[in-house]
This record gives sequence, C-alpha cells and structure tokens, in this order.
Amino acid sequence: MILSNVISQLLGGMVTSIEIFLLTLLFSLPLGLAIAAGRMSNIKPIRWLMKIYISIMRGTPLMLQLIVVFFAPYYVFGLTLSPDYRFIAVIIAFTINYAAYFAEIYRGGIEAIPKGQYEAAQVLGYSKLETFFIIIMPQVFKIILPSVTNEVITLVKDTSLSFVIAIPEMFTVAKQIAAADASIAALLVAGVFYYVFNILVAFFMENLENRLSYYD
Repeated sequence: MILSNVISQLLGGMVTSIEIFLLTLLFSLPLGLAIAAGRMSNIKPIRWLMKIYISIMRGTPLMLQLIVVFFAPYYVFGLTLSPDYRFIAVIIAFTINYAAYFAEIYRGGIEAIPKGQYEAAQVLGYSKLETFFIIIMPQVFKIILPSVTNEVITLVKDTSLSFVIAIPEMFTVAKQIAAADASIAALLVAGVFYYVFNILVAFFMENLENRLSYYD
C-alpha cells in the first residue's frame, strides 16, 4: 500500500521526465545535424561560429546553461516571463546542449564515409542533396548509433537536473516525498524508474542497430 502510494505521487514527475526526454531528442537531433553541417562548411565564419558554439556547450555544465537560459531573458532583456517558461527553458537548454554533442557525433560519422562514394554518386547522376540523404546518411546512422545511444542514455539521467529551476520532474518529486515521509522509498522507486527507462532505451537502440546491420 505504501509503495503504491509513493508510485502514484511520482507519476506526475515521471510524465515530466519523459516529456523532457522526448522533446529534447525531437529538437536536438535535427539541430545537431544542422550544426554539424555548419561545422563542416566551407565558409570560415560559419565554421568557426559553430566550433565556438560546440566548445561552449561541451565546456560548461548543463546546470549552468539551464540557469542562464532561464534567467537571461529577465536580467539581460528585462522581460517578464510566465511560469510556463520554466519548462520551455528546460527544453531550450537541453536541446542546445545535446545538439552540440550530436553535431560532433554526426560530423565523425559523415567524415568516416569514403570520398569515393560522393564521386560515384555524382557519376550516377545524383544531386548533392540526394547523395547526402539517400546514400550517405543511412550509412552514417549505422556508424553513429552506438555513440548516439550513449548520449540518449545520459539524457535519461540528466533530466533530473531540471530541479535547478524548480521543474517538478521525477527526481525532484521523489526528494520532496522522501523529505516529507522521512523515508528513502521514493528515491528507490525513482532509481528503479531511471534504470528501467534506460534498459528500454538501450533495448530499442540495440534493435534499431540490428535492423541497420544489412550495411555490414
């Protein structure tokens, strides 16, 4: 009975954690590809801008980025923001942070493809856009999938950092319940949730990798 009560109290936090996870992936994966394209651009200012961006995102703590994204509109621009902005700030901070990591993963995968494949595609009459999305990207996805899986698993755990701007994700709710009940039951349930969530993510990614094994 006590366990079921703890789980029922944690449900709202679980939903919030899953929302942060899914929305971050939804926005950061395509953004990371765009940043990778800029990072490999022949235009020097764009290439260096993306390089600096990636360096900042990877060189500073995600917790600090959350604080900056949340407070900067008020302290820098004097904007008064609605309470809903807390959740929006979390998604923005997580997205720009993870996009930087995904950009470098994409870049590594793209640069691993032999240049001869681009030349062969050109001979066959493919445009640059067709070559990239039809021939190159399917192979890139296969190459980068293990690295992407590691980042996705890290993201599951990083959702707990949302507490820094008072977003009631699951770990925050668990700490509140544990403090109120003077019991670690809620924290243990939260730990199980993160573990099971990561197992499901790893299982999904492993199956996806097996589906792409025809490139071996």
